[in-house]
Amino acid sequence: MNEYLIIGNGVAAAAATEGIRSVDKAGTITIVSEEAHPVYCRPLISYYLEKKTDISKMNYRDKDFYERNGCKVFYGKKAVRLDPEKKEVKLCDGTVLPYSKVCIATGSSPFTPDFPGIDTVDKKFGFMTLDDALSLEKAVGKDTRVFIIGAGLIGLKCAEGLRAMTDSITVCDLADRVLSSILDSDCAALMQAHMEKNGIRFLLSDTVERFDKNKAYMKSGRTVDFDVLVTAVGVKANTSLVKDAGGAVNRGIITDEHMRTSLNDVYAAGDCCESRDISSGTSHILAILPNAYMQGFAAGVNMAGGDRIFDNAIPMNSIGFFSLHAMTAGSYDGELIEEKNDRELMKFFVKDGLLKGFIFIGEPSKTGIYTSLIRERIPLDTIDFELLKKGADYMAFSPETRRKKFGGVV
Repeated sequence: MNEYLIIGNGVAAAAATEGIRSVDKAGTITIVSEEAHPVYCRPLISYYLEKKTDISKMNYRDKDFYERNGCKVFYGKKAVRLDPEKKEVKLCDGTVLPYSKVCIATGSSPFTPDFPGIDTVDKKFGFMTLDDALSLEKAVGKDTRVFIIGAGLIGLKCAEGLRAMTDSITVCDLADRVLSSILDSDCAALMQAHMEKNGIRFLLSDTVERFDKNKAYMKSGRTVDFDVLVTAVGVKANTSLVKDAGGAVNRGIITDEHMRTSLNDVYAAGDCCESRDISSGTSHILAILPNAYMQGFAAGVNMAGGDRIFDNAIPMNSIGFFSLHAMTAGSYDGELIEEKNDRELMKFFVKDGLLKGFIFIGEPSKTGIYTSLIRERIPLDTIDFELLKKGADYMAFSPETRRKKFGGVV
């Protein structure tokens, strides 16, 4: 009987469990979870702060998911060493777990620069886990001055989540625009203006030089007084288990299309590993929930002796701030085609007759159609792209394609 071991308890880990059970109903599955919570949907932690959801509704799977799948879970435990020769993993408390196949789904951790004086700050938090959200909920009140370092996805979702709790939120970033990793300058300006209308203050092209308790001295010469500090500068993949065991690692764990690492019987999935981005032709970390699930499921199937590949990865984001949505996918390489109306701004990037990427601001619908064009590398001369540029419309596809892709829509 196979002994499957999964290190991690996020989306990729749950998917690996489902992948294993789709092939092997009898093998044992052991989960090691550094967090003390059942698998939940991390993007919902800002909505928890806004009181738009509660902890029970944040669960990614129902409460008996692991029990139904015959899993043993070690909650609140960290894996500290992987031994691929002995096929065992050692935990922080000395427990040693054997395995036939193991999936590393350790995700990522916040990266915080070593700002001078940051150790003098009393109330400082990250914003990646449910425990972070629970801690912030206790620390922030109506008169609390919140200072967030980082105007990326994590920092801005934190700002949105806290806005109903306090009137004072300042966000700084060394970049000259918000969401600099996914939006170009004019799209970022639209999002920034919208957030400023909702009470968020920005200090861009600026960063902290040093802290003195509850005061930040900025590179620009400005000072920021605050009560609570949130660091959301960036994240780094948790690769040490594989790296320390001699496995191939770049910024993330290197895997093939079957999610195998360079170590025998060791797989990886989720935010800790790299995949080939078909929109750019490069390999890098693609830290988004849909990719994590597909990677984890493929890893689980292959661990159990099946055959499944993950070969159509693209970067994607669908995120909203104060009811203004931003949707992006693929790479921004190629000819820029822009469409704009009263409700939305749409930017398409076309190269070699293919849609390589897009940026949408507003309320565009059916964005899955555009994502499908990128993933499936559908030649634009085989569809009515002029119609699609005006808005997602099934009629842009041939009758045969509509029947195949959209379940009989003709």
